[in-house]
Amino acid sequence: MPLRWLAEYAWLPDHAEPTPDVLIEADGGRITAVTPLTAGSRPAAGVEVLGDATRLPGLTLPGLANAHSHAFHRALRGRTHAGRGDFWTWRDTMYAVATRLDPDSYLALARAAYAEMALAGITCVGEFHYLHHGRDGTPYDDPNAMSAALVEAAAHAGIRLTLLDACYLTATVDGAPLAGPQRRFGDGDALRWAERVAAFRPENEHARVGTAIHSVRAVPAEQLATVANLADRAGVPLHVHLSEQPAENDACRAVHGVTPTRLLAEHGVLGPHTTAVHATHPTSADVTLLGGSRTGICLCPTTERDLADGIGPARRLAEAGSPLSLGSDSHAVVDLFEEARAVELDERLRTRRRGHFTAAELLTAATVAGHAALGWGDAGRLAVGDRADLVTVRLDSARTAGVPPVGAFFAATAADVTTVVVDGRTVVAEGRHLTVDVPVELRDAIAEVTS
Repeated sequence: MPLRWLAEYAWLPDHAEPTPDVLIEADGGRITAVTPLTAGSRPAAGVEVLGDATRLPGLTLPGLANAHSHAFHRALRGRTHAGRGDFWTWRDTMYAVATRLDPDSYLALARAAYAEMALAGITCVGEFHYLHHGRDGTPYDDPNAMSAALVEAAAHAGIRLTLLDACYLTATVDGAPLAGPQRRFGDGDALRWAERVAAFRPENEHARVGTAIHSVRAVPAEQLATVANLADRAGVPLHVHLSEQPAENDACRAVHGVTPTRLLAEHGVLGPHTTAVHATHPTSADVTLLGGSRTGICLCPTTERDLADGIGPARRLAEAGSPLSLGSDSHAVVDLFEEARAVELDERLRTRRRGHFTAAELLTAATVAGHAALGWGDAGRLAVGDRADLVTVRLDSARTAGVPPVGAFFAATAADVTTVVVDGRTVVAEGRHLTVDVPVELRDAIAEVTS
């Protein structure tokens, strides 16, 4: 059924700022026409429709892509912020939640977490998934039961999913075996991991399967190529946690004599279909390797500062040739407007200078680059042929009132999202999810795994 929307302002591809009064038409989940109206044909104030077009007051953007998620980390929000510590002490708390989950409780938690993302304007998520097996490491009767739960959760929430199935085999760079909660992450070796991944084929069109190397801590060097080769043969995205903490770099140098980035390069992991998550502590040579290979970088600023990881060299990575995308990672905050702003603001802190990224560059990271990193190259733009994903942000809230449309990307928050359309289907209207009571379901699902 053909659909039409009249956007008060819409941010169109290759435009430095939003365009007023744009008619967007779609059919079969695809955009079929994008028409900026002339001044003489603009609707009068207060008119809700132009013909049968639904009016979208505010600023309409392409759907946002959350390129890095760990859905079960949503249960940690507000529980890990007191006291001292670092990534490694936080990880112990994370493992305690991981121990409690099974396919049913994971479905409930992920459904609520993904619905929260929909409320924030996220139309596609990359789930970096390593919680594969039972609590003691024994596979479920269906070895991909946890994967299936995540696919179903995204369907309920109304967003698309790239399941980035992570190979996780060892506890440390020097090959210590998985123990305790980590046992449920492992498949024994990369070949058995590949067999399990190849056996999982989601039937729903909203979900695709990608691949991941958890980190150089978790996959022995001699097995990195097995993962990279599977991703290459299947033509799917490959993601990897990279240089999130200095300790990871130090351990990799001690065992292999090179940085994690160099190790990945030597085993064929880097390239335009690979996304390195974080890349907070690369050397200058690492930046050259990443950019020269066109390896993408997924920045997760709120998580990186929440865990005291540090500030990565975002501008240098972009200038070297690495496309930037964004992720909410541990979900300390689910707000890609905040993540995008933080890329610029953290760079200001790091350099003590202003003006590193334009609003259009940050929008690209939050939309088209994120979708591309997840294997959805036909999404993230308000353009004919692309998926009909629309996100409308209020321009009259306490945060955005008086702000010019081009500045809304620096002023708005997830709370300003009023309408979300995914593949032509309205998922959020008037700021409410149409099928999920998000606060209630989050409360109940988190209580199940933390009480």
